[in-house]
Amino acid sequence: MNNIKNTIGWADYSWNPIVGCRKGCYYCYAKAMNDRFKFIPDFSKPQFFPERLLEPAKLKKPSKIFVCSMGEIFDGEPDDVMKIIRVAKDNPQHTFMFLTQHPNRYRLFYFPDNCMLGVTITKDTALNSAQYDWLTCGNLNNKKFISIEPIMGDFSGFIFDGIDLVIIGAMTGPKAKPTQKEWIESVKHHNIFYKESAKRFLQI
Repeated sequence: MNNIKNTIGWADYSWNPIVGCRKGCYYCYAKAMNDRFKFIPDFSKPQFFPERLLEPAKLKKPSKIFVCSMGEIFDGEPDDVMKIIRVAKDNPQHTFMFLTQHPNRYRLFYFPDNCMLGVTITKDTALNSAQYDWLTCGNLNNKKFISIEPIMGDFSGFIFDGIDLVIIGAMTGPKAKPTQKEWIESVKHHNIFYKESAKRFLQI
C-alpha cells in the first residue's frame, strides 16, 4: 500500500490487490509504469495478490484508499472482487474509492456505505452511454464520483446528476495528445478536483 496524498491528492493511499487490465488504453499510466518496473509480467493478464488483503487493517488513521490504481478491478475473478469488498466492510473506518471503466458491473456486487463508486471516462459520449447503468448500480446509498482523465473532449451542457465528486486530469507523457483549456472549463460541478496536469491549463 502506497501513500499517495502528495501525488494524487484526492486519496491518501493506493491499494492494489489486483494489478493489470485487459482493455489496453494507449494513454494508460498504469501500463506504462508496469512496463518500466515489471510489477507483473504481462499487464494485459491481471493478477490477484491475496496477501495484500491484510494491508488496510494495518492503517491506524482513517484514510481514503484508492482501490486498484494499477488495474481494473472487474478484470479480476468475482470471488477475488468479493474478497476485496469484504475487506472494505471489515474496515469501516476507511473510505474505499473504487474506479472502473465498467460501471454496469457494480450492480453485480453489494458495496458497504464506506465505498465510493467511480467511473473513468474521457469524453461526454462515453458517459452518456453508461449513464443509466452508472446511476442505478449497486447500493444507491453509495457516494459516486467520476474521473475524467485524460479529458479528451467538451462537456458543455452535461449535468452530473447524482455525482458527489468530479476529478479532471489532462493527458501527459511524450505521446500525449493536446488538451484544450475549454474542455476543462466546460465541466460544471460543485465539487471538482483538478489534478496538477489540469491546473496548468487553468493557471491555478
